Amino acid sequence: MDITLTSLETEHSELLRAKISSQITSEGGWIPFSRYMEMALYEPAMGYYSAGAHKLGSGGDFTTAPELSPLFGAAICSTLLPVLEGFKAQGLPTQILEFGAGTGKLASSILTRLHDLDFRLDRYDIIEISPDLAQRQKEHISKTVDQLNSSTQCDWLKALPQNFKGVILANEVIDAIPCDAIVYQNGFWYWHGVALNEGKLIWKTGSPVEQDLLPESLLSCDFSEGYVTELHAPANDWMRQVARNLDAGLFLTFDYGFPEGEYYHPQRLEGTLMAHHRHHAIQDPFYLPGLCDLTTHVEWSQIARSALTENADDVYLTNQAAYLLDAGIGDIALEIGDPSNPETFLPISNSLQKLLSEAEMGELFKAFAFSKNLDSLLLGHTIEDLPGLRGRNRL
Repeated sequence: MDITLTSLETEHSELLRAKISSQITSEGGWIPFSRYMEMALYEPAMGYYSAGAHKLGSGGDFTTAPELSPLFGAAICSTLLPVLEGFKAQGLPTQILEFGAGTGKLASSILTRLHDLDFRLDRYDIIEISPDLAQRQKEHISKTVDQLNSSTQCDWLKALPQNFKGVILANEVIDAIPCDAIVYQNGFWYWHGVALNEGKLIWKTGSPVEQDLLPESLLSCDFSEGYVTELHAPANDWMRQVARNLDAGLFLTFDYGFPEGEYYHPQRLEGTLMAHHRHHAIQDPFYLPGLCDLTTHVEWSQIARSALTENADDVYLTNQAAYLLDAGIGDIALEIGDPSNPETFLPISNSLQKLLSEAEMGELFKAFAFSKNLDSLLLGHTIEDLPGLRGRNRL
């Protein structure tokens, strides 16, 4: 792939590559892939999310649903509003906490929609590990708050508060949590890690994977020699921590992925790991460390089990198109645009197509939710009554 880099970009990537190489050497010549991914994405001042870079939008490396249209955030409000009204009816603070808020567009669209619905939100807090994105969020959201003349308080937190009561959101967060790679050889699963060969980063097989770490789908099927896939212990740990700290409320996330049986399908020979740079998908995860985003698809079955182990009441999974349509995104589009005016409605229609089409984000992206101690807040209703989650796949 022919990508032109500045001298600063080249130097940045080479410095991180040298640090990763030093780590490999200090660990005896091999590190698990999760350690490589952690360094490539989060090494202080050097990793993709830790160093300054234009990541989102047309000039970045990828585009998310909130970047495409404010309709995405407006539709989410159909699900959130009954929950927030339940907290308000009990005299409790109304608050939303978002993990990894991108450029702040999702927060701004939610704040705007709640304002239009005449609902006063007490707090909208954010946890963001990328310094440059946090700065963009502060600029974008403060502008929105000022324009709305809103009293909503916004803060950037270091960690999820304990005993949190409210709504927790995460859009395309789980896919960037470091994972481990494994490979099937001679009838056994082995860790698939990172080593050096003449100074270059390469894949290298490590020790056998402990049986109790393998999902049932990897123990009960026949796989081809050299079949590669991923394990997601850090993502499952993160999900348990979120569920543990949510005392009452709703968790809602959007990401691309599959349930366990589909994720570990015998024909998915090379797993789901992918690098992204300037809207190009790249198979080689060792390409330009620090300049490329690294992601894997989410394995939703284990994520759901992780939430349930921390006393989540219900978990739900559906595709993004079904969720958004049930949440009323079509009606909201008609509220803000006039179909008889092609000049103004065509961009709205194009955004809807990308969000809903099976060939775009509609099928691959999923909406996953769980509730905890929520029924008492919904005034006689359950989470199944929430727009976007009604009648959907209850896991």
